[in-house]
Amino acid sequence: MEEEVVGKIYDGRLMRRLLGYMRPYGGKIALSVVFLFIYSSLQVCGPLLTKVAIDHYLAPNGRHSLLDPWLPADPLNGITRIALVYLGVLTLSFFASFGETWLMQVTGQYAMFDLRKELMGHLQKLDISFFDRNPVGRLVTRVTTDVDVLNDLFSSGLVALLGDLLTLTFITLVMFQLSPGLTTLMLAVMPLVILATVRFRRSVSASYRKIRVAIARINAYLQEHIVGIVVLQLFNRERKSNEEFERINRAHMEAYKDAIITYGWFYPVIEFCAYLAIAGILTYGGFRVKSGALSLGVVVAFLQYGLRFFRPIQDLSEKYNILQGAMAASERVFNLLDTPVHLAVPSHPTEVPVSSRIEFDQVWFAYEDEDWVIRDLSFTIEPGETIAIVGHTGAGKTTLVSLLLRFYDVSRGAIRVGGVDIREMDPRKLRAQFGVVLQDPYLFTGTIGENIRLGDEEMLMERMIEAAQQVNVMELVESLPERFDQPLQERGNSLSTGQKQLISFARALARQPRFLILDEATSSVDTETEFRVREALSTMVKGRTSIIIAHRLSTIQRADRILVMHKATLRESGTHQQLLAQRGIYYKLYQLQYKDQELAA
Repeated sequence: MEEEVVGKIYDGRLMRRLLGYMRPYGGKIALSVVFLFIYSSLQVCGPLLTKVAIDHYLAPNGRHSLLDPWLPADPLNGITRIALVYLGVLTLSFFASFGETWLMQVTGQYAMFDLRKELMGHLQKLDISFFDRNPVGRLVTRVTTDVDVLNDLFSSGLVALLGDLLTLTFITLVMFQLSPGLTTLMLAVMPLVILATVRFRRSVSASYRKIRVAIARINAYLQEHIVGIVVLQLFNRERKSNEEFERINRAHMEAYKDAIITYGWFYPVIEFCAYLAIAGILTYGGFRVKSGALSLGVVVAFLQYGLRFFRPIQDLSEKYNILQGAMAASERVFNLLDTPVHLAVPSHPTEVPVSSRIEFDQVWFAYEDEDWVIRDLSFTIEPGETIAIVGHTGAGKTTLVSLLLRFYDVSRGAIRVGGVDIREMDPRKLRAQFGVVLQDPYLFTGTIGENIRLGDEEMLMERMIEAAQQVNVMELVESLPERFDQPLQERGNSLSTGQKQLISFARALARQPRFLILDEATSSVDTETEFRVREALSTMVKGRTSIIIAHRLSTIQRADRILVMHKATLRESGTHQQLLAQRGIYYKLYQLQYKDQELAA
């Protein structure tokens, strides 16, 4: 399972590629680093000011500091002045921290906006075969969840990691300057800290892997069962579904519990090490102060530095998780972006010819290996001709249309339009010549007008009205309060299946296509709607080269020619009456499927 691959903790190749999305915002990042440097350097000022106040006024020891010329002799005025400086340091630290955080959050959002846009653009270019192999839920996770993980890396990961390292460096340097002995004592607990961190890293890695797998399973399960909710309720499977989901959900909960336990012991261990170091400072520092070898201010400063020294170490463990998650997420995202587009546009595409003649020349096709769906298929469709394609389920009818629209490339042979191989054309320009109505109508969230235009903002209202009138859907439009501006719910669920199919017919005709493809377009509508569509068919196919994948007799009899597909090959061809007279496959199909429908009609 792809989600189980956590990836390396750090991969230089992936990191360089990720940083490429930050390059356009280098100015913001540079300013953020400046703010970060200011903030980290100010972290050492507070304890130093405390030391000066104690050594100069509260427990004078005769030692001098850089602030002595600036400090008055009066303790009240001196401490007040130091307190004001301390307040200024805190205020400047606040603005530096705010500036760094705001800049990196904004930069992260910009970078992820660019990445999501690139992902969406790439998904729309990929072959249909790619979507046959990859579940929709997994692809949605790539564009949403995985990109959010990368946002955490940029907004609170890399730069914050640099800030923690700077803070540790500055504090360590100042402590060595004040007292090498106390600094060595504080660093003596570091082996224990490193040991706890290594153990934490291993434990949290295992928990992280389980969490990722559990989340992926939950997403996949929810998508499948919400889409199929009608079937679930129809067969009274709610109880069994809940039991299965409880099992998957419990695995996710247990994985998080393991992570909680890991975090639960790690932070107290680090705090214990911090207080152990502070206890050593108090003990050793107390003796040194009593002997006069060390000032009280230095000991107090070290107590404050001790608390500040271990806080970045705790933060580094968080950054480790962010980095690990980002490496795994980036590997999945870039694997998607690196998926090649096999149906690429030719470097010098040929324009779609004016001639509407379609030719299938010894076409072979298989989705996998040599499991042929189409075998040695050859036929022509003359300009303005209407043909119907019939056959049993799995005979290759819909595949034939997918090849013509170049959703897939043929394995052998060629498909030509106007004498030109469609592989020499730009797929977008080729498909623009076709009006297609599928068996299952698909409408998008938006208005009826937007679903008819479907991105063609230059389409005039007159053309939409004309198309709606041709397919007898204008009556529906006029019955709605906002007509073409009537909003639709997701997938047009506020309309009946027949109404959605009529809008699909209007969408196909509004573009005034040269070719018309009806892929069992009337199979999902009721009898009354079929009569309305039947009335529109003669207008729709007039002057157009039309291909009708037949399901009902009414759409077959009017065709100029009927092609009968059987076991991936073209077995019969002719008019309705000619094929009945042959008493072959079509005659049997007619007897089994269509005769009763014709009598009923």
